[in-house]
Amino acid sequence: MGNSSRITQALRIWRRHLLRHAVTLLALSCLTVSPLHAAADPADEGQPRPGDNSPATTSPENIKQELEHLENSHRLFPLNEKITHNLAGGYAAYGHLLIKQKHYEQADEAFLKAQELYPDDVSYALLRGVCNYHLKRYDIARYELEQARSQAGDSIEVLYFLGLVLYDTDNRQQAVELWELALKLAPGHKEILDILKKARKETAVEASMDQGHSSRFDLSYDPDVDTAFALAVLGVLEAAASTVNGELDHYPQPRVPVGIYKRGDYKTVTDSPDWSGGVYDGKIRLPFGAAKEITPAIRAILYHEYAHVVVFDLTRGNCPLWLNEGIAEVFGRTQYSRPLTELEHAVRKGAAADFRKLEKSFSGLSTADAVLAYQQSYSMVDYLVSTYGWHRVKRILVGLGNGLNAESAIAAALYDYNQTYDGIIAEWRERIVGSSTEK
Repeated sequence: MGNSSRITQALRIWRRHLLRHAVTLLALSCLTVSPLHAAADPADEGQPRPGDNSPATTSPENIKQELEHLENSHRLFPLNEKITHNLAGGYAAYGHLLIKQKHYEQADEAFLKAQELYPDDVSYALLRGVCNYHLKRYDIARYELEQARSQAGDSIEVLYFLGLVLYDTDNRQQAVELWELALKLAPGHKEILDILKKARKETAVEASMDQGHSSRFDLSYDPDVDTAFALAVLGVLEAAASTVNGELDHYPQPRVPVGIYKRGDYKTVTDSPDWSGGVYDGKIRLPFGAAKEITPAIRAILYHEYAHVVVFDLTRGNCPLWLNEGIAEVFGRTQYSRPLTELEHAVRKGAAADFRKLEKSFSGLSTADAVLAYQQSYSMVDYLVSTYGWHRVKRILVGLGNGLNAESAIAAALYDYNQTYDGIIAEWRERIVGSSTEK
């Protein structure tokens, strides 16, 4: 079989089976989903099925080459259904690879091209809705998901992602109603149960909150919070945005929601440890209900939490926690810097934490261990910035946003230094031990 024929056949197989698995691979790999849409085509009858001894995938480069060939053929024979079908399948296969790499913008472009060929194929509206949700293009995401729902009815996937779009655009009650409907279709699904629980707690706490706005932020705050203080919080966040955006040369487009809670309500909504001074989970959440004025420590928290907004936007959430928190601490400490006492003690005792063990959540740590984790994360990022510059740190973040793991993102960003993950850890240890010895 010739190379072109093998690729064309693989594309057909990709398209047929992509539609059953794409949402899982896109964003909800842990959620069991039902088949999205039957995509059988009479022209495909008799083609090999998975399990047959025939190629089921091909490389991105080969898919791009085949797409160019199919696009040229389609320009010459736009009414040839077989060519049109294979071209749409090629776009779908390419989009599938792109979303695995978290290249949501390019994936959306691929699915749009497929959608233009088959406007009535509901799967492309669904996939475009999911891509645009991840891109925070909420208007487009909502339109596409509502189109998918109107054409194909309710499915777990459409209800789940449309609920996420509504939730993130302050239509919380509508989101809850969609998730409740999804739960009827899939009773006991943990992910839906968890997000429903979170949304209901949040609704109960925030129902009576007051509102405020600035150029980049939408604020909700407890009625007992002093209004002048709430507005001052917005002012500091605007200053933080100017600083962080400028340093990382990145300017998130979506507006950022912010909530100021009483400590008890903050604990209820975030389920954070007692030592937590703020959380960013798509919304900046602050336990400042009893505060009356902006102190240096509060300014530091606001800069810290806004830095998480930018890191998340650059990495799409694919960021080792030590790097995420270290960047946030670097910016926070420009406003209020405390001594690195715990880190100094740990270095003297040879008890600094393994950075790979700091890639996940800090929430299970004791207060003392959490303080050390934050100080160590800050120290590493401070070393990276002072040694390689913010532009290199941004390259790491961009690499992570493109789907690289930490090892590969660091190596790619520092390739001309021939530097690696283990290499920067070794250099950091040498620097920090030397600094401790000098003291």
